[in-house]
Amino acid sequence: MSTPASETGPEDRDVKEARLEHPSGILYLFQHDAVPILLDGLLDLPPGREFNKTEFADHSGVTRQTVANYIDLLLAVEIVEKVPNTTPQRYRLADTAVVRELFELNSALNAVGE
Repeated sequence: MSTPASETGPEDRDVKEARLEHPSGILYLFQHDAVPILLDGLLDLPPGREFNKTEFADHSGVTRQTVANYIDLLLAVEIVEKVPNTTPQRYRLADTAVVRELFELNSALNAVGE
């Protein structure tokens, strides 16, 4: 059980601040509010499906502006990749260790309680 905020000491805040200043990969990714919903949208796309920002936004249930705000982050952490020679720019889920691990984590979490 977590400690109520009123019972946390300065040392707890120092640890939290240190984590935020030097985030792990997961904290870096999840500190952005819309990223979990975007990841959820990506994880249920058909394999190899290409999409533009508008299609990704519609599929994920967010605005196109939200996708535009976070697409560079998803590219930087190798979750999506650009499809070459496409106009407007199209993207697809990358074939990387990060994506494979996301699918593994998602499967493990979905299996809890089955």
